[in-house]
Amino acid sequence: MKKQPVHTVAGGAHLFRRDTATKLGRIAGRYLDRYAPDPAILREALGARLPSGTAEAVHRRVRAKLEREPVECFLIDFEDGFGARSEAEEDEAAATAAEEVAAGVAADSLPPSLGIRIKSLDEVTGGRALRTLELFLAAFAGARCELPDGFTVLLPKIVAAGQVERLSEALTRLERTLSLPEERVAIDLMIETPQSLVAPDGRIAVPELVAAADGRCRTVHLGAYDLTGAVAVTAEDQTLGHPLCDVARQLLQLSLAGSGVRLSDGATNVLPVEPHRGLTALSPAEQAENMAVVHRAWRLHYADVRRSLSQGFYQSWDLHPAQLVSRYAAVFSFFLEGLDAAASRLDRFVSAAGQAILTGSVFDDEASGQGLLNFFLRGLASGALTAEEAARSGLSAAELESRSFRAILERRRG
Repeated sequence: MKKQPVHTVAGGAHLFRRDTATKLGRIAGRYLDRYAPDPAILREALGARLPSGTAEAVHRRVRAKLEREPVECFLIDFEDGFGARSEAEEDEAAATAAEEVAAGVAADSLPPSLGIRIKSLDEVTGGRALRTLELFLAAFAGARCELPDGFTVLLPKIVAAGQVERLSEALTRLERTLSLPEERVAIDLMIETPQSLVAPDGRIAVPELVAAADGRCRTVHLGAYDLTGAVAVTAEDQTLGHPLCDVARQLLQLSLAGSGVRLSDGATNVLPVEPHRGLTALSPAEQAENMAVVHRAWRLHYADVRRSLSQGFYQSWDLHPAQLVSRYAAVFSFFLEGLDAAASRLDRFVSAAGQAILTGSVFDDEASGQGLLNFFLRGLASGALTAEEAARSGLSAAELESRSFRAILERRRG
């Protein structure tokens, strides 16, 4: 299985091209150059309390990431990002998007993870959603190109397990009809309705939805804005920090713990979009206002990503290329800030053969040992930490790859 991406970037299917990820990286790079050209300005923009050395490392790694691999997961959107279009327009977009994906495979220009979001499988749009899915997969199969590894279909607006089951059955049928490898296409679930979170009898509904995917479910995503809107939260308070989103995240974590299903938080909908744009030169006041607006949006996005990370959600959504700057700054700073303390604690704990110890004023036992190991595993997977930095934990590469703190201790004890 591929590593979990740190984000999902969604974009309208009518706009997708084989080089979309590269273009997004270039746009993000221009935002970095214009609004955070050096580490000190980036630190101020994010409202981050980073030591100068850490700020320099974050700025350097953000720039390198935007140049090397700006997008880790892209979602070709036939739902919200596609808008209201005619049947013919969606037919054409489905075929064109598939052709562009095939061209991207040939050119090796696609992000590591890719998928599509279809419309809801409700009574109104269900037929349209399945037609789009069939047209896309048929066009791709016609291009005689192998579907990207880990390709996924995201199902939104779920209100019943039967909708997930219907998608799984459709994929099984299409794989056979189009001679695609069995179970090649994964299913992601968008939890954005009350019914998809809590069943009418009070049970947590998510495990039943995952089971209905018949082994295909890879990631469950929180849809914060639809969910909060469905329970009458007003627009001003529809944020990832709303208490309802905290509850939803915790229910997802508890109900899917140990299942192997990945978790993804939602998006920050305040975007770093300048109010003043155009071909004419901007006045100093307009330039200052642009910078203030972009920095304010970056600061909010940075805080949202950091909160997701601290709550154990290592993936969430980006809606604008400029958010790639605050995304990677948040991910890299999260792990670089905690590196020294985590390395010291884990090294001492492993050296003590897993016996409970006190590092400064922090008590560590086997449970916190696994948490410390998770820190390094996630840091490596996200690209925030290098192999050399992870080695400061005192663990070998093979021990890190075991992913089990208990197994590491047992091997060391002989």
